[in-house]
Amino acid sequence: MSVSLKQIKAPIESELDEFEKRFRQSMKSNTPLLDRITHYIVKRKGKQMRPMFVFFCAKMMGKINDSTYNGAAMIELLHTATLVHDDVVDDSSERRGFFSVNALWKNKIAVLVGDYLLSKGLLISVDNGEFKLLQIMSNTVREMSEGELLQIEKARLLNITEEDYYTIIRQKTASLISSACSIGVASVTKDEGLIEKASLFGEKLGMAFQIRDDLFDFGSEEGIGKPTGIDIKEKKLTLPVIYALRHATSEKRRWLKKTIKKYNENKQKVAEIIEYVLQSGGIEYAQKAMRASEKEADDILMQFPDNDARTGLKQLIEYTTKRRR
Repeated sequence: MSVSLKQIKAPIESELDEFEKRFRQSMKSNTPLLDRITHYIVKRKGKQMRPMFVFFCAKMMGKINDSTYNGAAMIELLHTATLVHDDVVDDSSERRGFFSVNALWKNKIAVLVGDYLLSKGLLISVDNGEFKLLQIMSNTVREMSEGELLQIEKARLLNITEEDYYTIIRQKTASLISSACSIGVASVTKDEGLIEKASLFGEKLGMAFQIRDDLFDFGSEEGIGKPTGIDIKEKKLTLPVIYALRHATSEKRRWLKKTIKKYNENKQKVAEIIEYVLQSGGIEYAQKAMRASEKEADDILMQFPDNDARTGLKQLIEYTTKRRR
């Protein structure tokens, strides 16, 4: 039986509680509208997986300190800023079952709120002299922006290759988990080799995390529920679709591309695409790729000291690839 996220969190529960207080404080503003919005964001917080990576990686290599808390706040501020911006880019009205910021306060305000959160994260590093953490975070902001733009470009042209897909998910998703892990280690040691190894661990796990996320679109496993087809509606070509396209006849390939391009809002047509991908072997191919990234992450993790924190990270690997949403 797999371990729940609550059980995984147990060894760093007190640190996460302290982090929560500091994070709420870092979100405060003297502008009433901004304060009201940030309060709304904090109230509907997610699973806090990225701060968990920061604390577990720090604890695995040393003693959690103020630098670790600063790093966790920076990562969570960056993550929250990108979610607010993503909802604007995707024209999404919901986030985690709540109205998105742009749905309640419109796009203009949502973009400014995202900018504010990003600047707060950068200021935490500058105000506390955390220049190594600032370097890691700034690289991540660049990577995430590049990944999002590449995905938009490929969605417009529908000419994505498997190599493009891996570049996009590495930049858009894996880079943030990678920076959470490297920031955790960088908060307790200056050893560049260890920081780089933690970064690579996070990158491999982040790749597995995103492939798992993409599989939810097809609802192909028991307990996942009905297929959503959200990525197809947004013309985002994920690994199962790329595989189906590559192994389709030229006639079927034309049909797939035309349907995604012109009928992506049609429920019946989206269902036909999902059914075709399921029959093509694309799901099994993506699952195999996910397990390969998971194994790479696990192999890197085993090179770190064996302690409770490493056990927590190993459990997070399993949770990432077996979660049900």
